[in-house]
Amino acid sequence: MPKHTQSLHFKDLHKKWTSRHRHLQKNLWERHKDSLQDFYDSSKNLAISSLASILLLAHPASASILAQGLEPVQQTPNETPAEKRAKLIETLKQFLPGEKDPLSEEQENNIAQILTDYFGIQVIPQLTGHRLNRSYGIIGAEQHLTRYPGDSMASHFDTPEERIYWSSGMAPGRGAWGYFAPSKEEMTEQDKLREKYYIAVQTFLSPGWQGNVKEHYDFFRYRKMLVVNPENGKAIVADIGDAGPAQWTGKHLGGSPEVMSYLERQDGSLKGPVLYFFIVDPEDKVTLGPVKPL
Repeated sequence: MPKHTQSLHFKDLHKKWTSRHRHLQKNLWERHKDSLQDFYDSSKNLAISSLASILLLAHPASASILAQGLEPVQQTPNETPAEKRAKLIETLKQFLPGEKDPLSEEQENNIAQILTDYFGIQVIPQLTGHRLNRSYGIIGAEQHLTRYPGDSMASHFDTPEERIYWSSGMAPGRGAWGYFAPSKEEMTEQDKLREKYYIAVQTFLSPGWQGNVKEHYDFFRYRKMLVVNPENGKAIVADIGDAGPAQWTGKHLGGSPEVMSYLERQDGSLKGPVLYFFIVDPEDKVTLGPVKPL
C-alpha cells in the first residue's frame, strides 16, 4: 500500500475510533449517570482511570484516543432542591432496614457517606471511639428545657415566631447537663441555640458507658449530630442536650419542639424514624439549626 494511501487509511481509522469511543462514553453516562456521577464525585481521578480501563478492555484502542474521548464528568446541571431531595430519599431507601431495626456497620458507613456528600458536612457513626447504641430509630417529642435559673415559659421566647412552640411546655427539671447558662445576663446566642435545637439520646445505653460514666458523660455534652428524616430528606444540626427517653417508651431519642417541627416528626401515632450521626467539627464551625444540601 502506498505511504500516502496508508496515511489516509490510518487517519480515517483514527477518526472512526475517536467517534466510536465518544459515542460509547455518551451511552455509558446516559445509562448509568447517577451511579457514575456519585462515583466520580467521591474520587475524580479514580473514576476517570477506572472508566478508561473499562473502555480499553471492552474496545481496544490507543491511550491517546481514550484520552480524547473521555472528557471530565460534569456536575448534574440545574437540579432543583426538590429533585435533589427526591434523589436522597430514594438513595437512602436502598440501605434502610425496618424503622425499629438498628443499622449494620455496613449500612451505617454507606449512609454516613451519602449524608456527607449530600449536605457537605462530614458525619460518622463513631467519633473518637465513642458511639451511641444506635444511629437510626424512633424519635419522640420533648419539651423546652430551662436555660438558666429562673427561666420560664414567659421568658423563653424572643419573637412571635418562637412563641408558636409555647404549647409544648417546659420540662419540670433541668437537662442532663444542667442549665445551659449560669444566668439570663450571661446567656449567649450559642446557649440559646443549644436549647432550641437539642436532642435527647440514650447515652446510658451507649457501649462503654457503665465502664466509664464520667468520661462518656463529658463526651456527649452538647455533642453535635446531624439528624435526618429519611422520608422527606429534611435535616437539622442538633446538639445532645439531654438523656433519654426511657427504654420502655419504645422510642430511641427525643427532639426539642423546634427540631420535631422542622423535621416534620410528631409523637404518638405519627411518630417515625430518623437518622442521627456525629458531626466531625473540631473547630466548631458547623452552626446549629436546619441545614440545606450542597
